[in-house]
Order: sequence, then structure tokens, then C-alpha cells
Amino acid sequence: MSKVQTTYVATGEGDQRLDRWFKRRFPHVKQGQIEKMCRKGEIRVEGGRVKSSTRVEDGQQVRIPPLPDPNQVDDRPRDISPSDIKLIQGCVIFKDDDVIVLNKPAGLPTQGGSKQTRHVDGLAEALKFGYDEKPRLVHRLDKDTSGVLVLARTRLAAKKLTEAFRHRNTEKIYWALVAGVPLPKLGSVKYGLVKMPGHGRKGENEKMRCVHPREVDSVEGAKRAHTDYTVLTSLADRTAWLALTPITGRTHQLRAHMGEIGHPIIGDGKYGGSQQENLGDGWGAGMGEEVGRKLHLHARSLRIEHPTTGKDLFIKASLPPHMTHSWELFGWAEDHAPDNPFEGLL
Repeated sequence: MSKVQTTYVATGEGDQRLDRWFKRRFPHVKQGQIEKMCRKGEIRVEGGRVKSSTRVEDGQQVRIPPLPDPNQVDDRPRDISPSDIKLIQGCVIFKDDDVIVLNKPAGLPTQGGSKQTRHVDGLAEALKFGYDEKPRLVHRLDKDTSGVLVLARTRLAAKKLTEAFRHRNTEKIYWALVAGVPLPKLGSVKYGLVKMPGHGRKGENEKMRCVHPREVDSVEGAKRAHTDYTVLTSLADRTAWLALTPITGRTHQLRAHMGEIGHPIIGDGKYGGSQQENLGDGWGAGMGEEVGRKLHLHARSLRIEHPTTGKDLFIKASLPPHMTHSWELFGWAEDHAPDNPFEGLL
């Protein structure tokens, strides 16, 4: 083990996530170890506690705790099975010299974490396509959300794309199947969001609670959130196909907002319960075995400036199998919806 050391972010190393900076300096340290050291306060930036996602800047002081000897660590990359190589390469829907875009399957985490050993970031080793380094994640989707996921093939592309996501210079459209039919059929949800207290097997520490806009400033940790939605079509009053666009980008924002207005996304047990019946206080997220219990939330399209050419890059992803099944059951088709159903409406 090494000793505690203090180092600095060198010129040109700044404006990137702490975990990425750390792995370039200490490649033998795994992502899970970095996250654990951050949670325990062992890694500090300018003397303060940080998360693995905290962005570091040139010249900042970083406290490095004792690290394992790289000569005693088996840092050989894990073999990726042929089936996983086929899976992740089959998800590619766009590729050029700077960018790779995936249609991420539902159920595949974007990054590793507690008990998550199979994820996009790990499988990205199979997406080098002749490059020395694997492509970098520049944003993320929830494990059970499918659809457009962007990776950068170079560090410069990663920096520009990350800035675009951070400053909301993107146009993101999600599709969802929700319980009931929201009224009005075109609207906005502006409840703030705050992480619920508590820990445990049910993951309450990962659940968000909605806060009325008037109370956001008085609730510690609450952040303002804004989602626009429009009903594309519906099946009587039982369910609706929604287009959603997150104006802000908070954790579980779309799921929490839809649950709060009484129209949870189908298959969302965390924010919508499990019942289909409307008992007067909103619909439940269950639709029976025919539709299934998988989350019906899909990142349908993304419009963003290409990091090198500066031209408009528009990508859309087809529905995952479980949502395709539901759409066929209800007699809907993907081409029934315009690319941007909000254009000229909001």
C-alpha cells in the first residue's frame, strides 16, 4: 500500500470527472474502489468531500489515500464474452471518428455500482473499433430506461459533448406509456425534486420526492425540475402514449413527475405502485401480464451539435421489444409520431 499523498490537477487535465482523472493517474484502481473512497471521504478535493462525478479543474489539490501496489493487482481487463460483444456492438446505431451512439437495452446499467458488474461502461471495451482507448460515457440513462446513449471516442469530443449536456444544449425526446390520460393533453410539470432519506434493501436512498414549486427554496437539498409532456394518442381513458422532454435533468425526473400527477409510467413500481385501477387519487402503474411489468420509458431521440463538425446531429432509436409488443397490442406504430411533437406548441 502507498502512503497518503497530495497531488494537483495538471494544466490541461481539468474540466473532467474526478473518477476519469483518477483512473488516468492510477489505472490499476477500479471504479468501485474510487466510489467507495469518495463515500468514505478518503479522496478529497481542495480539502472537501467529493463524489466520483465531481468535476476537477486545473490546479486543484487532490488528497489521495493509500492505494494498493499496482504490481500486486491483477489489472488485466476482464474478458467480455462473445455474446456480450455481439450484444453491445449490435446496439450501435451511429458511429463516426468522434462519436458512437447506442440504442441501450432496458435492464443494462450505464455504469457499474453496487452489485452491478455488467454495464455499458465495461462492455465499451468492445467498442474501440481500432482506437487505443474505449469510448467515454458523456451522459447516462437509468438501468431500466432504453434508448439513445452517446459515447465519445476522443477526449476532446467527450469534453464538448459533456458541456452540451451540462448546459442543456440538446433536444431530448422520451416516449412513455402511462396509466390513464393526462389532462390537459399538453402541459408542464414543475415540481422540485429532493432525495428521500433512509437506506435499505428497497433502495429508498435512490428515490426522489416531489416538492411543490412554492416550497423548493425552503426544502433542504431540493432542486427545481421541469418536464414538458404531450399526449400523442391514447386507448380510451386507460393508457396514453406520451412524448416527454426534460427541460432540467434531475435523477428519476420523468418517472417522479408522471407519478406525482397521477399518471405513472407503466411498469414503474418505484413511483407508481402496482395496481391498474383508478381509486380517485391517480392510476397505478400495472397493466397486467399482457403488457408486462417492465418500465415503459424510452429515450427516443436526441439532437445535439456534433463535437467536431458543429453540424446538427439527430439520432433516434427504435423501441425495445417489450414496448414494441405493447405498441402492437394497442395498434400503434412508431412512425405515427413526429420527430419533435413539441415544435410550435410550447
